[in-house]
Amino acid sequence: MTSPPPAPTRGFTGRARAADRDPQLPPGQYDARDTWPVLSAEVTPDLAAADWTFRVGGLVACPRTWTWDEAHALPASEYRGDIHCVTSWSKFGVRFGGVSLDAFLAGAGGPLPAATHVVAYSHTGYTANLPLADVTGGRAWIAWEYDGAPLPPEHGGPARLVVPHLYFWKSAKWIAGLELLDHDEPGFWEKNGYHHRGDPWREERYAGD
Repeated sequence: MTSPPPAPTRGFTGRARAADRDPQLPPGQYDARDTWPVLSAEVTPDLAAADWTFRVGGLVACPRTWTWDEAHALPASEYRGDIHCVTSWSKFGVRFGGVSLDAFLAGAGGPLPAATHVVAYSHTGYTANLPLADVTGGRAWIAWEYDGAPLPPEHGGPARLVVPHLYFWKSAKWIAGLELLDHDEPGFWEKNGYHHRGDPWREERYAGD
């Protein structure tokens, strides 16, 4: 959950001319290069891997909870690519290791036909809403490694959700589970003025964008 600070101000980023922009950068973003800013809505928890669990519930055939060891027994998968934060930084060429969210959904018997959205929730209580289509089909991961090393606690370790094609506040840190719903239910930042989806290429930062 790399999350934006409270009470954002519109227009906090400058606009480079189209001819000067790196085509990898969505509008209004800059290349963070070797830095990875730490931004969170909550205090970093003291959560040991042995105490971590992940649950898929709601509109699935067989709701299920995985322990750390059970999650690691699933087929390994990784994401290599870019991530984008609503506070305007982007980071190129990152590598997250873990398990595709598709594997967890399959382990819960798959979504029921009525399922259209999910609420991702953290062990801290943070929530983020996402369309089901944005976390299926190889588009989302539960990650516990970054660049080949254990994911640091300040960046969501022991495990976080990674949905790289959306602004990174959707990638909930310290992930505890997903609840599948038949409707859209706003999460923490969405209730505080942020966009319900958060596509960086459409600059869906705030409600109404």
